[in-house]
Parts: sequence; C-alpha cells; structure tokens
Amino acid sequence: MFDVAPTELLLVIVVALVVIGPKDLPKAMRFVGKWMGKARGMARHFRSGLDTMMREAELEELEKQWRAQNDAIMREFPRIDDANAPAPSPTSAPDTSAPAGTSGPPSDADVDQAAAANPPETHAVPPRDGPLP
Repeated sequence: MFDVAPTELLLVIVVALVVIGPKDLPKAMRFVGKWMGKARGMARHFRSGLDTMMREAELEELEKQWRAQNDAIMREFPRIDDANAPAPSPTSAPDTSAPAGTSGPPSDADVDQAAAANPPETHAVPPRDGPLP
C-alpha cells in the first residue's frame, strides 16, 4: 500500500524523537498505534462488506442461470400430473388377515419359520480389560 523504505522510516523516527521528545514519544506511539488499529478495522469491515455483496450478486446470477436451465428442462420433459395418475383401488391393499384355515395361536412350526426369517438382533459387548471382579 505505502512504500516506505527503511531509511525513510528511520528519518521519521528521528524527526519524531526531536519534535515530540523522548519523554512523550511512547504516549504518541501508543496514540498512533490505536488510530492505525481503528483504521485497519474499518478497512477490514469495509472489505468484508464488499466481499459479501459480491458473493450475493454471484449467487443471484447463478440462481438466475439455474432457473433458466430448470425451466428449459421442464419444458423439454413435462411433469406428469398427479390428477391424471390412476388412483389405487381399495382391493389392492395388502392382506393383513391370517391365512385361510388357521385360527388360534401360531404353532411351533410357524414360530420357527418366523424366527428363521427375522433373526433377533444381537449386540456385541467389548471385552473388559483386567480381571473379573
């Protein structure tokens, strides 16, 4: 930003030492440092605001492009209306009643078949470290 050579900085320090004096120089440097920090903070805030605005503008542009492409795809491949789809008939619902010819509690063979089809969940327990109590 500012191009200050080391010789120029040394000249500024010598002039400040002569003009301000060695007694008040630390106070002056603290004051200058405080204002430089405020200026940098304001510049950082301004830059972040500009970056946010640029990001929002890019997102808006991408959203416009996405909408245009989406509209082109929707025109090329129209969606099927749900109103034109055939409604499911009430007789096609799955039958949850018991099979014909069976009544009462299930037999042992039925329980074994159900257990084979749906094995019980098992949870592994990690081994303990050290001796058992």
